[in-house]
Amino acid sequence: MRRARSGAAAKPRVQKRPGASGAPAAAPSAPSASRSRRSTGQAGGESRAAARQPSAKRRPTQSSPRAQEAGPGQPPPELPLLPPPPPPPPPPASPAASLPDLGDQRERWETFQKRQRLTFEGAAKLLLDTFEYQGLVKHTGGCHCGAVRFEVWASADLHIFDCNCSICKKKQNRHFIVPASRFKLLKGAESITTYTFNTHKAQHTFCKRCGVQSFYTPRSNPGGFGIAPHCLDEGTVRSVVIEEFNGTDWEKAMKEHKTIKNMSKEEINHEVTREGD
Repeated sequence: MRRARSGAAAKPRVQKRPGASGAPAAAPSAPSASRSRRSTGQAGGESRAAARQPSAKRRPTQSSPRAQEAGPGQPPPELPLLPPPPPPPPPPASPAASLPDLGDQRERWETFQKRQRLTFEGAAKLLLDTFEYQGLVKHTGGCHCGAVRFEVWASADLHIFDCNCSICKKKQNRHFIVPASRFKLLKGAESITTYTFNTHKAQHTFCKRCGVQSFYTPRSNPGGFGIAPHCLDEGTVRSVVIEEFNGTDWEKAMKEHKTIKNMSKEEINHEVTREGD
């Protein structure tokens, strides 16, 4: 009898392998899944609760100036288009590039510049002076104190007029006239003052320091200069011829003189004369 019961009570054992899809294997995982769902629901509830509560660290949003100008609900105005930046300046030309095409004479020109220690502009000036002022010499001069200095291209044989008008007689204003292009003030522009009288057309310029008038602008030739020969440096004047001019009757003397009105013009020959005020 004991053997029969024990045989009836014994049941065959079923060994389950890992990974089997049977129902008994899924049952133990059910509590953990429910716990996962509960934890997810709790986290979602907490996040929704946190969203409903105002955050202390949240910064207030600031609108841009364009949005403030446009007002709420309107698009910000468009900024005007700026012009494109200017192109960069071209690089400076090299001294060799500034020379014209001299052909076979280029080497001679460069050698001449180095020998004479001249710049390109200085060499060109020397060339122009030699041919443009052909037959003339360069005189230099100035006032007594040296504050005013000038240079002038004129003949070595000066034709000077001695005027007897009121001012020329008092200050012995003998001089010759040259075009303005042949005169250059080297220094002393700030030391020069001007005196005028009568028609105020003649500009009597003189040094403010020593009072010497070494040149002036004549009434009959406003486009030229009257140069005082006694204010020139020595060594360039070869001869002087003096002609008297009746400046006391200026209008009549001007009509009778044949060349005095054109003394400041370039096409006049190199002979110079003197006129009154």
